[in-house]
Amino acid sequence: MVGADTAWIIVATALVLFMTLPGLALFYGGLVRARNVLSVFMHCYAIACLMSVLWFAFGYSIAFGDGNAYWGGFGKMFLDGITADTVSGTLPEVLFFAFQMTFAIITPALIVGAYVERIGFGFVLVFSGLWMLLCYAPVTHWIWGGGMLSDGGIFGDTGVRDFAGGIVVHETAGLAAILIAVFLGPRKDATKPPHNPGYVMIGASMLWVGWFGFNGGSQLAADGGAAMALTVTHLSAATASLTWALWEKLKYGKASLVGIVTGTIAGLASITPASGFVGPVEALIIGAVAGILCQEAVNLIRNKLKIDDTLDVFAVHGVGGIFGTIMIAAFGAGSWTAQLGGLAIVGIFTVVVTVVLIKLVALITPLRVSEEQEFNGLDITAHGESAYDHVS
Repeated sequence: MVGADTAWIIVATALVLFMTLPGLALFYGGLVRARNVLSVFMHCYAIACLMSVLWFAFGYSIAFGDGNAYWGGFGKMFLDGITADTVSGTLPEVLFFAFQMTFAIITPALIVGAYVERIGFGFVLVFSGLWMLLCYAPVTHWIWGGGMLSDGGIFGDTGVRDFAGGIVVHETAGLAAILIAVFLGPRKDATKPPHNPGYVMIGASMLWVGWFGFNGGSQLAADGGAAMALTVTHLSAATASLTWALWEKLKYGKASLVGIVTGTIAGLASITPASGFVGPVEALIIGAVAGILCQEAVNLIRNKLKIDDTLDVFAVHGVGGIFGTIMIAAFGAGSWTAQLGGLAIVGIFTVVVTVVLIKLVALITPLRVSEEQEFNGLDITAHGESAYDHVS
């Protein structure tokens, strides 16, 4: 079984990286204007590269080192003491490192959707690197690394249940996204529709496929638990796609391609924390609610609160991840105290760290590009390239 576990997690690692490159890049890239698509690709690609190096240097040690209840320490920096023969459970530890690295890549990459079309590239890199090390990695340690929110921690024997990242990934990224959107302020012109809905669908499809590694791989074994996680993930995604499209049709008279695939992502984010604890029927319920709940969250944040979280990161990922985390308790698979307490503790920590980092990094490198750069598009002004001969 050790060999089978290793083979499966190698595949799962590739699938989770596939979610960011090219899945998330295409999903987000299609949603922006043509003059900014390459900047979105650049953000996702550069973040993937930078997080890989930082995870190797410090992040893995902070998250999974043998420190204390609050952080893992620096004992495993640069994979010190870890060889091809070092084991973590039934896996080579270097493979566990690589699998978790892909999570450290996609979490700050999710935040990209909140600040596209108006943010400074230098800010993206400095903020993302510090945020992964100072926010994501400690939270990972608390829940997945044996820290204070895991079993035996501050909530007793039944710690926070988060199978694949409803809190660790989606709540943290969602909160960070909406905070950056607030500090940035809205775009000067937010009237343009997505420039390439086809990209959006292709990217969402890649995310859907990659999510099998995200959730199924979080079992860390090639067994029935991984198979069930994969199955419930698919059912939730499919159901949320349908309820999003139906709700959109009822409200606006038409069901859009961008809408149905956004529903897919809502269903995937919502099932993520629960995928190792629920069965197919519960997955249908989670997906059915998520398609409507996240769509209403988009409307609230975009149209009523007037916050330009450009690609609805908090409404889809944040709300979805929080909802799925709560549903674990609702279905009796976790403690209400631990689930709600975990959400509150991580939420407060994420807000504080994110706000401090936004203010500090803005002192080093500009948060927002000039009005002229924004008007002309970030592809040309920040990167000297254009995706198309004629852009809009």
